Amino acid sequence: MDEITVVEVEPQLVLGMRKRGGYEDIGILLPKLWEFITSKNIAMAGPPIFVCHEETVEEAEKAYKEKNADLEVAIPISGRVEDTEEVKCYELPGGKMARTVHKGPYEECCPVYEKLFAWIKENGKKIVGLTREVYLNDPGEVPPEEILTEIYAPIE
Repeated sequence: MDEITVVEVEPQLVLGMRKRGGYEDIGILLPKLWEFITSKNIAMAGPPIFVCHEETVEEAEKAYKEKNADLEVAIPISGRVEDTEEVKCYELPGGKMARTVHKGPYEECCPVYEKLFAWIKENGKKIVGLTREVYLNDPGEVPPEEILTEIYAPIE
């Protein structure tokens, strides 16, 4: 499943929620954002996304160990809505990206990231923005070994 391809990703209008914490906090932020969207009857336009604001592998590893990552979850929406103190509406940039898919529990995606970053380096590419994960199915509805996560890294 972890074949790497180069794709062109369109910019997406999203609602995002950010905080500092451990990567496991993504599982707390997403339901909170989901609740906000459903309570306001906002039309969703795609699956949930995690945006990694650490810009290097080293920064991400340090943030992981210290449980001090700059976490953001986002959900694509079909129309602009007003920001609140916790939730921001903005356009998530698109562009040329290296893409792979991880199948299995979220906690086991590190080797897929390592393979993606090695492929980028081996192919003379450079990461030029924030990596992201797109959650294609719901871990509440499928067993852990069936969870599908797309991983994207903007490249040049």
